[in-house]
Amino acid sequence: MIGKLTGLIDSFYENYLILDVGGVGYRVFCSAKTMGKMPGKGETASLWIETQVREDHIHLIGFADATEQQMFNLLGTVQSVGAKVALAILSALTPNEIQMAVMTGDNKAFTRANGVGPKLGVRLVTELKGKMGSLGANEEMVVSSGAGAPTHNTAMDEAISALANLGYSRIEAGMVVGNILRQNPDVATPELIRLALREIGKGNI
Repeated sequence: MIGKLTGLIDSFYENYLILDVGGVGYRVFCSAKTMGKMPGKGETASLWIETQVREDHIHLIGFADATEQQMFNLLGTVQSVGAKVALAILSALTPNEIQMAVMTGDNKAFTRANGVGPKLGVRLVTELKGKMGSLGANEEMVVSSGAGAPTHNTAMDEAISALANLGYSRIEAGMVVGNILRQNPDVATPELIRLALREIGKGNI
């Protein structure tokens, strides 16, 4: 089973690239975000690989880092989410944004992805809750306990809700609040909101 490929970028297409490994061209399907991280044609690239074997095809799915690969596999545990939909979600949202959408119940965030409607967005939030603790190879968790699992607290929920009521998206609010809580885990809700608004005022959102 192929776990990783390193070779020369031969060519790019809409949803896959050709990676030349020792003279053999591998067709590797990727998210738009991974494609955007790749070097130019003729340059060396490394991709983490998932191999999908079906009756009528064998597909290689490539990822720029192990965190995106982990999220791809987590998305695949949700009913009705296959490789195509999972890659569409990863093209629209980063793993951290997906995690925050699940933590805050922001099912609308998933509808940014092609092929994801409101019903599937709700299912993604519902079925992924409790699974985010297994994410975190190369990207930091948004808010983590000592064991590395996401921390859910009242101050975080109240601050995100307050910012959402002010017109900010729950994902953007969650990112700012999560960053503050990593540095000040015991901060009270009013102070958390004040600090978040200050960060937003600086453009850190």
